Parts: sequence; C-alpha cells; structure tokens
Amino acid sequence: MKKTINIGLTGSTGSLGKVVLKNFRLKKINTFKNDITNRKKVFEWIQKNNFDVIIHLAAVVPIKTVNKNRTKAKNVNFYGTKNIVDACVKSNISWFFFSSTSHVYSSSKNKISENFSTKPISFYGNTKLQAEKYIIKKLNKKKISYCIGRIFSTTNKDQKKGYLIPDLKKRISKSKKKLVLKNLNHFRDFISMTNISKVIFYLLNKRYKGIINIASGNPIHLKDIALTILKKHNKKNYEFIDNTTATSLVGNISKLKKITNLRINDSIKKLIF
Repeated sequence: MKKTINIGLTGSTGSLGKVVLKNFRLKKINTFKNDITNRKKVFEWIQKNNFDVIIHLAAVVPIKTVNKNRTKAKNVNFYGTKNIVDACVKSNISWFFFSSTSHVYSSSKNKISENFSTKPISFYGNTKLQAEKYIIKKLNKKKISYCIGRIFSTTNKDQKKGYLIPDLKKRISKSKKKLVLKNLNHFRDFISMTNISKVIFYLLNKRYKGIINIASGNPIHLKDIALTILKKHNKKNYEFIDNTTATSLVGNISKLKKITNLRINDSIKKLIF
C-alpha cells in the first residue's frame, strides 16, 4: 500500500469512528463533517478530495433509536449510503469499505458464516441489508472493489447511551431499589472497537474484496454481562425476567482468521470497564 494513500472517512464522531481515527493516525484521513443524507455535500466532499478509498462508518445504530424513528434510520443507513456509493462511482474510487452488521442475519444456534441466509433480525439490520444490496449491484457493475464488513456486537468504555452495555452500567450503578432486568436471555458476539479498527486496517492493506464477518467468534450471554456489572457495583438485590424468545448471533470467523494474524480474545471485563 502506498504511503500517500488518501482516505475518506464517514462517521468519525461516533465511538468506532474515533477509535479508527486514533489507530489510523499515521494515515492521511479526511473526515466528512456533514450529513450523509445531503447528496450535494457528499458529492462535493468526495470529488474535491480525490480519495483513493472510502471507509463508510456513518449510521444510526442503537436499536432503540432506530425503532423510535425508522424513517430517519432508513434515510441515513440506506439513502445516505446510496449517496456515498453514487459519489464513489462518479469519482472512480478504488476501494470502498462499508460497515454492516450481524443484524442482517437471523438467529442461529450455530456460528454464522458469511454465506448464511440473510433474514434481518431487526429493522436496523434491514436498513443495512438494503444498503449492502445496493453496494453489490452498483459497484459490481462499475467494477469498483468493495468490502462489506458485517460487524457483530461491540462496546467500549466511551460508548454513548442508547446501547445495551452503557445503559445497563448506568442503570445498575444508580439503582437503590431491587433491579428487575428483562430480556437478557440472548447470546451475542462481542469484539472491541480497537480490534475492529485493526481488522479494517488489515482489510484496507490487502484491499480485501467481498463480505466478511468482523467478530470474535465467542458467544457471550447477556445475563453474564449484567452479572459482571452487578458484581462490580456490589448489587445483590436483582431479578432476571425473560419475556422474549432467546436469540443467538455469534460469528464464524474462519475467513477473518485467514486474512489477519490478530488474536481476538476480548473478555467481558475488558470490554466493559
């Protein structure tokens, strides 16, 4: 990879975007500071800067936020991505990275590989799958290389409210009454944002083409996360209530292991605190 590679980054103010900026600090990165639903601004930014590659992270992600305003979520996650892709085509970008999600899959008792059927487990996943399909159709037609990284669950100590773990931490730490914790009977696959940024770096260096799971491959029960936080704050008066059918989204990372030499082993405590 040439040292002077010019990278365009969306979503730089988000938790993952900040980590990517920090870990890519020696690279030439230009961040998009406007709304990706503003098609004119998107085209101006990409055409003006003559990027070699685009790393597209901008999205509406928290499930609660998405479900409260589905129109906005679709506008950003699908139509905003469409704007980015169309601008990439016009400027003949050489490589495009799209941060997708494990939510494009349905729940499975087995680890999920990239060729697993796509049946979104959430509306958020649906918006991302629509964007994936547009990317594949548009960029294949124009012969522009792209990588779709299906990112599984993630967190870090600076993650904003609206996500499961920061909301659990806040609620548990401030509670003075009995805690009733609902619907944590699910398995998820957590990978740290630092490791995600390292994976993206590897994919960029190799100009990886296609769809790839970005995950740890390790199932974590959401109740275990809650129990870890409860123990940290010495909370003993609590009850778990399961009102929903248990689901599981855990990645098969065989493909990822072939590409990178990273050892991804993020413990619950390391992820949370």
